[in-house]
Amino acid sequence: MNGTNLFKIALRALSNNKLRAFLTMLGIIIGVASVIAMLAIGQGSKKSIQAQISEMGSNMIMIHPGADRMGGVRQDPSAMQTLKMADYEALCNETRYLAAVSPNVSSSGQLIAGNNNYPSSVTGISNDYLQIRQLTVESGEIFTETDIKTSAKVCIIGKTIVDNLFPNSDPIGKVVRFNQVPFRVIGVLKSKGYNSMGMDQDDVVLAPYTTVMKRLLAQTYLSGIFCSALSEEMTDQATDEITTLLRRNHKLKESDDDDFTIRSQQELSSMLNSTTDLMTTLLACIAGISLVVGGIGIMNIMYVSVTERTREIGLRMSVGARGIDILSQFLIEAILISITGGIIGVFIGCGASWLVKSVAHWPIYIQPWSVLLSFLVCTITGVFFGWYPAKKAADLDPIEAIRYE
Repeated sequence: MNGTNLFKIALRALSNNKLRAFLTMLGIIIGVASVIAMLAIGQGSKKSIQAQISEMGSNMIMIHPGADRMGGVRQDPSAMQTLKMADYEALCNETRYLAAVSPNVSSSGQLIAGNNNYPSSVTGISNDYLQIRQLTVESGEIFTETDIKTSAKVCIIGKTIVDNLFPNSDPIGKVVRFNQVPFRVIGVLKSKGYNSMGMDQDDVVLAPYTTVMKRLLAQTYLSGIFCSALSEEMTDQATDEITTLLRRNHKLKESDDDDFTIRSQQELSSMLNSTTDLMTTLLACIAGISLVVGGIGIMNIMYVSVTERTREIGLRMSVGARGIDILSQFLIEAILISITGGIIGVFIGCGASWLVKSVAHWPIYIQPWSVLLSFLVCTITGVFFGWYPAKKAADLDPIEAIRYE
């Protein structure tokens, strides 16, 4: 019996039990749709994190005082004062792999402008900080080297600060008081919104680092140093260069641990990517359970179908149908159920993904391989779970099958 006739017989058998066939498909439909939607959400989150890290500067390197704190161990206060201006100057003058270097000092408090106030912090930086963090001044200007040398009381503010302190007015030239110290606003940063960790990147006030150190904190050490490598590929070389230079400046012996901690965006990106990959795999595995359940449903229905059609099988075999023909017929039925359910599941999965994006505003990314993988898995599921019932039908004795009531 040729394949065309077997296909027509299988199709006719399914059309005679449309509701049962659809209910059997339902497990496959839900499984495929779930896998596609879960993978789309997982990959969308990964892409979003990568984009956010890229916006922050993919080649950024952060240096913090104190050894790497494992397990949240509290360090001596003096250990948090290891970064000095001499370290910053050495990084500016003696490195080959750094494109930009900026000191970082920060003070938290209350910002006041007229009748408005807002809790925030003032961060002391150099001009290179904007290049490192990929920040852009939308209106006004950035402070000059003269402002840094004279510890001028000027600042640049983000959109969140503008909205809270200067609603419906231009902040350029206005004065903001921070811990009783007046700062003149000379620039407004272009809005960057929230990052992947939920932090408002527009809640920022930038001032010359000398101003923050002398007028707000009265300290000589730095809270950190921000750098950017010449390129993302040179981050590791830059990190090694920084480590060597700082250990030399701090007169550390070979047996001494670093009294500073270096973190790069590559390290953060790798950590977040591994976390999102793990979560995506977990979600896909949970969704994949639906495919197994759907496969078991196919096996169950095929068993019922074989039992119901035992006499039909006996009659067909008595008029010349071979075991391979019976096997093929029932296997084609199982594969048709799987493939049809898989196609419907793909459309529902893609639709559900776009619905999640439209309603919940979650980032999604549907990769073609995820659709192909889901479709391939559901086909294999049909063959795997349909084989045994089909084999049982093919092995029936024709005389016993005809006598079956």
